[in-house]
Amino acid sequence: MNFYLEKLYTSFVGVGMWAFMLASTFWATLKRPPSWPLILDQLYNIGLLSLPVVAITGFSTGLVLAAQSFYQLADKGLASATGLLVGKGMLTEIGPVLTAFMITGRVGSSMTAVLGTMQVTEQIDALKSMAVNPLRFLVAPRIISSMAMLPVLTMFSAVMGVFGGYLISVYLFGMTSQGYFDPMPVHITYFDIWTGLIKAICFGFIISTIACYKGITTRGGAAGVGRSTTTSVVICYSYILIVNFVLTVALNVVHITLVERYGF
Repeated sequence: MNFYLEKLYTSFVGVGMWAFMLASTFWATLKRPPSWPLILDQLYNIGLLSLPVVAITGFSTGLVLAAQSFYQLADKGLASATGLLVGKGMLTEIGPVLTAFMITGRVGSSMTAVLGTMQVTEQIDALKSMAVNPLRFLVAPRIISSMAMLPVLTMFSAVMGVFGGYLISVYLFGMTSQGYFDPMPVHITYFDIWTGLIKAICFGFIISTIACYKGITTRGGAAGVGRSTTTSVVICYSYILIVNFVLTVALNVVHITLVERYGF
């Protein structure tokens, strides 16, 4: 019992320290924004260098979605909905979540490892001794860049998924291009696009803040860096799934309320 209470207490302390880091980073950024070269470097690392893995993930997911949808719907006379299901799924659910998972594995773990190594080798202390705020110099550019690039990568993943679904639907299952694409403009709305973008921004925030927090609080040398990196990835995955569910319910409730009250 004491073990679980201790774990619970440690979790609450960690959440408090994470929130304090966020508040301190926000305040430091307001006082003096990070330099553009620092942000540009992170945009390149998070965005451009992640395009291959995101493309492969989106494309292969689109193939699987289209295949499963067609096989399940063809005998019911609903094969024409294959493209719509691929587009909806990639925009609102599977695209944002899988993109966030890939970025966690490729970028989030790297953030924790880099900052953790800097922490255990006292490089962060050296920055403080030179009157450089490590939160503004190291953390803020990563948070800003992650929140900016995740929506772009998510939309790119969705496009690749729709393209993959198109290839298998047309060239393997014999659908027409019109039959695949025609339902999309009718049934895919701006709400679906905004859902994917809002989720992506939230996931970028989760990945960058948790990864940076675990990095700058690393203790215990090289072994500590490994533990922090592993813990960071697991926590990010868990929170992405939880937040995805919460956002799905909340956004749909808001959308239904707006439609009922104001007609949009």
